[in-house]
Amino acid sequence: MPELPEVETVRRTLMPHLKGRTIRSAEFRQVRVLRGDADEMARRLAGRKILSLERRGKFIMMHLSDSGGIFTVHLGMTGKLAVAGEVGKHTHAVLQLDRGVLTYTDPRMFGRLEWSEGVPASVAKLGPEPLTVEFEEFFQGLHKRKTNLKALLLDQKFLGGVGNIYADEALFRAGIHPLTRASSLTKVRAQRLYEAVREILADAIAHRGSTVVNYVDSEGRRGEYQESLKVYQRHGEPCVKCGRPIRRTLVAQRGTHFCPYCQKRR
Repeated sequence: MPELPEVETVRRTLMPHLKGRTIRSAEFRQVRVLRGDADEMARRLAGRKILSLERRGKFIMMHLSDSGGIFTVHLGMTGKLAVAGEVGKHTHAVLQLDRGVLTYTDPRMFGRLEWSEGVPASVAKLGPEPLTVEFEEFFQGLHKRKTNLKALLLDQKFLGGVGNIYADEALFRAGIHPLTRASSLTKVRAQRLYEAVREILADAIAHRGSTVVNYVDSEGRRGEYQESLKVYQRHGEPCVKCGRPIRRTLVAQRGTHFCPYCQKRR
């Protein structure tokens, strides 16, 4: 699933093509990816100018002119927004613009498209942005939870946008075991984790995200950060710090990669 760095990369690559463009028409071909009626959504979008694109967590929000509301996209596992993309059997939305075409393609159909008058409930319930949250808010949030850190980092109500890849990488950089109870972290260790999350996400954005399966940005380019991953999907390979094998376990039903020697519970 695309995480914060991948979604931010998609937003950035879409902006030059979409900002200021007018949606002439919208066609929705698969109701499974929609929240709302297809005809009503098409009517709401037609004739609206795209003012800006905003990312919150793993969502992209398209702000529209003339009190035109917000068109929100969640890419799910395999969703792709593309400019001048080819229309195929997995293309579920086509927006004809006054200059160009925007397509939404999603083979597994776990993504969601939604129009709303204001910020949709799915976005409003997200936790703070990892790149802008203040440390004290982050630290207090940790101490309210008795769950393990890996599960908490995946909780979108705690931080919006962190997923499996970057949770594993941040915990490794901070030297903290994924099963450590969140409320047990000292302020020093919490500061290390806070900085690791922000650094990892910023680095990944700078490298246009990670292509570990089939992710590409809106212009069809792969990410590069997968070349810098230290633990994610490196089960059995030597740790870059100590040389011992990286291990894999399940946490919150997600494959979790860590070094049991370099990442401590206390």
